[in-house]
Amino acid sequence: MVTFTVPQQLRRFMRGHQKTAYTALFAASSAALKKLAADKKHNGGDTPGFFGVLHTWGRQLEYHPHIHYIVPGGAFDKTSGYWYSSRVDFYVPVAALSKIFRAKFRDAMIKTELFGQINPIVWTLDWNVNCQAVGSSEGSLKYLAPYVFKVAISDNRIVRVENNQVIFRYKKQKSSRRRTTSLEVMEFIRRYLQHVLPTGFMKIRYYGFMGSGSSVTLDDVRAAIELSLDFFIEHRSVREKEKRLPYCPRCGGKLRYWYSISPYELWQPG
Repeated sequence: MVTFTVPQQLRRFMRGHQKTAYTALFAASSAALKKLAADKKHNGGDTPGFFGVLHTWGRQLEYHPHIHYIVPGGAFDKTSGYWYSSRVDFYVPVAALSKIFRAKFRDAMIKTELFGQINPIVWTLDWNVNCQAVGSSEGSLKYLAPYVFKVAISDNRIVRVENNQVIFRYKKQKSSRRRTTSLEVMEFIRRYLQHVLPTGFMKIRYYGFMGSGSSVTLDDVRAAIELSLDFFIEHRSVREKEKRLPYCPRCGGKLRYWYSISPYELWQPG
């Protein structure tokens, strides 16, 4: 999993120009990741594949925009058709990835009319990029699923509302102990609404061989991975499935079609 975050000094600008900033965040982070992942010094292949999920909230609803990318450990090479696996403890150099990410985001902002509104100090800071092996792919998807299908806070985390205060549960990072905090009602609403995405904005995006326009199919990638790991690939002949007629669930006899009755025929006014 590779996570791209931005300096705190940039967050206020991003919150005020969400569509432009989030688009640039996806473009800069994905381009930086593709550039280094395709470098044959690191993986050996020229076509990585990954998908990212935009996440904007922290445990207490504070504004913290970042993108989580799920990245297979390796890259596909279009020339040879081979899969080159990365090391278990290394994918790409994080320090270089951070600098490329910052530069590409800056280039994207220069192309807009908003560049002058950004605090210049952000271009001198180190941008945080975290890259780590997470083991089970199922565990990674389970971790990201709530960010995809849920909002900043679920109903079951809200303990009660009283005296103009909203009391809700949360957990600190790397802690399983449940804690509670309270926010004034209008502050709670403000924090909640800042995580509402612009209309039509896609918070999940696919790149490389996972992208919809890729000339490399996922079947090609799977086969290359299996060959690189000396797995046996079973080639199955494609046969047309035998068409079965509808049958009675009670006696098992074949059903015969006689006619259809439309809803209008079943019910007529008067």
